Amino acid sequence: MNIKLFGRGGKVGSILAPALEAEGHELVELADADSMVDFTGPEVAAANVMLALQAGVPSVVGTSGWDTAEVARAAEEAGLPVFYAPNFAIGAVLMMRFAEAAAEYLPRTEIVELHGEAKKDAPSGTARATAERLPGEPPIHSVRLPGLVAHQEVLLGGEGQLLTIRHDTFSREAFVPGVLLALDKLKTLPPGLTVGLERLLDSP
Repeated sequence: MNIKLFGRGGKVGSILAPALEAEGHELVELADADSMVDFTGPEVAAANVMLALQAGVPSVVGTSGWDTAEVARAAEEAGLPVFYAPNFAIGAVLMMRFAEAAAEYLPRTEIVELHGEAKKDAPSGTARATAERLPGEPPIHSVRLPGLVAHQEVLLGGEGQLLTIRHDTFSREAFVPGVLLALDKLKTLPPGLTVGLERLLDSP
C-alpha cells in the first residue's frame, strides 16, 4: 500500500515509518497515496485529514485533542472513511474494556493518566474515551513529567476494597500493531468517521 505519513519525524512517526516499510508499504506523497496516516499535533491533524479527503484518500489518525466534528461531516460528504483512535496500543483497549466491566460492580471510579511533558492535550484522548465508558462523570487526573510515555490507571473503589486496572506503554512500538490493523481494515469501514480501536478488534 502507498501511504502518506504526516508526522514522520515525530516521536511516533519515527518508529512507525520503518515499521510500515518493513511490512511492505511504501511511503509516498499524498497525490500518490492509497491511505494517509497522521501522528502530528492537534493543531494540524484536522487540516491534514481535510487535505487527504480532498485528494480522495482515506485516513488513519492517531493524534488526539483535535475537533473531529468538521472532519466527520466532510468524510461523509466525500464518501470516504476516516478512522481515529486515541490510543493504538491493544493493551489500552483491553484496559478500557476491563474497567467498563468492573464498573458494573464498583461504580465509583477515578482515572489517572500520565504522559511525557511534551504532550499537548490534557486530559488525554484515552482518558476521555475511558471516562465515556464509565458511569457518572469520573474525575480525570493528568500528570505531565519527563521520562513518561503513556500510562493510565482506572481506580474503582468499594467499601473496604480498591481495584486498579493499569496499562503502561513503555515504547511507541506498542502502537504499530494497532496502526497496521487500522490500515488493513480501512477500506472496509463505512464513509465518515469511525472512532476507537475496539471497533476494529470486534469486526470480522
